[in-house]
Amino acid sequence: MKYDVIVIGSGPGGYVTAIRASQLGFKTAVVERESLGGICLNWGCIPTKALLKSAQVYDYLKHVDDYGLKAEAIDKDFEAVIKRSRGVAEGMSKGVQFLMKKNKIDVIKGSGKIKAGKKVDVTDADGTVTEFSADHIIIATGARSRELPNLPQDGKKVIGYRQAMTLPEQPKKMIVVGSGAIGVEFAHFYNSMGTEVTIVEFMPNVVPVEDEEVSKAFGNALKKAGIKVMLNSAVESVDTSGEGVVATVKTKKGEEKLEADILLSAVGIKTNIENIGLEEVGIVVDRDKIIVNDFYQTNIPGYYAIGDVVPGQALAHVASAEGITCVEKIAGLHTEPIDYGNIPGCTYAYPEIASVGLTEKAAKEAGYELKVGKFPFSASGKASAAGTKEGFVKVIFDAKYGEWLGCHMIGAGVTDMIAEAVLGRKLETTGHEVLKTVHPHPTMSEAVMEAVAAAYDEVIHL
Repeated sequence: MKYDVIVIGSGPGGYVTAIRASQLGFKTAVVERESLGGICLNWGCIPTKALLKSAQVYDYLKHVDDYGLKAEAIDKDFEAVIKRSRGVAEGMSKGVQFLMKKNKIDVIKGSGKIKAGKKVDVTDADGTVTEFSADHIIIATGARSRELPNLPQDGKKVIGYRQAMTLPEQPKKMIVVGSGAIGVEFAHFYNSMGTEVTIVEFMPNVVPVEDEEVSKAFGNALKKAGIKVMLNSAVESVDTSGEGVVATVKTKKGEEKLEADILLSAVGIKTNIENIGLEEVGIVVDRDKIIVNDFYQTNIPGYYAIGDVVPGQALAHVASAEGITCVEKIAGLHTEPIDYGNIPGCTYAYPEIASVGLTEKAAKEAGYELKVGKFPFSASGKASAAGTKEGFVKVIFDAKYGEWLGCHMIGAGVTDMIAEAVLGRKLETTGHEVLKTVHPHPTMSEAVMEAVAAAYDEVIHL
């Protein structure tokens, strides 16, 4: 069968790409070997947020006294929490099925492999191979949990994020290797449920990509929650011969043995680019990524790639934006390359973290003269009323021209607040314009305005 566009993979990159292609009048098909929605909807972004919501509600229940309320016999049902998360994921996947039908997109079940001549072979569950062709083939096969040679995953005692979402029973002790978003989100969830959690991080700070002040504040929050954090440390080996795991950790002080029921490896991702025909077609790959231009064309005409398989931030919203940009360019629309310097990053543990643009350190290294402002949620009326006074908003401006260089937040609900900074930076908003934009009171968002005011020595509530 001949299509205008075939998308291989139906994650937030693939299915969004297919929908936009269909909207633009292309006859479109999606190839998917597992479930529509990919890792994000089924094993990533969505079900983890469902788990974290359960953890948040449980935390609230354990602290009802703080709100002048009383509750007895507070407990959790770990199996039911996992079941709810899976139900949320299944509901979202069914939503994508509806969107495919609504947009008249053919869903081809099986594993796709590209061929020369703009063709795709799809092998179904029975091993039957069917050939399809298209004028434009878009690779959106995503990524999986990265395995280190000294941390091979057996799926039972040494696990990746997929297994962490569906454990049959709650572990008493867990080691989390890596303190990026995946690592700290699971650490927060399991700790909230009552598991004894230890995080092992190679870098000197947790969530090391964040602004240093945010990293330090988050590290303090982890310790306050009872999570042990080992910085400047690395797991050398893991012994799984006993009932649980024994990890040998190299620290600055020497080796240390850690015992646990489960070790979660959260050390990054590995792209799914094996056995999809790249070598046969001649598509160039470098350091585990498919090389593309600003509009996601590979070196071979008619073949494109988006999402985790190409250089750039491995985030769901990035993949979606790349797919839309790709097909709009194919359709001949005027479109601009994505500004990867204005991509928001979010971590959904407690407290939440959200950021966009340059950190203070990076801005200084780039040679900017800075105006930096910070406003703590402890001075926010809404945060005080809500009982969520942890954290702050930090803004960074170029002192010379007023350009909004970066925004970094830590606290309750900040992942919903960061869009103001992303939009402001997109519109080349200056600090003065943010400062003169009236924010509603009482809201957490006022902290953005107040932080900007602090940068310009006009802060009112500090």
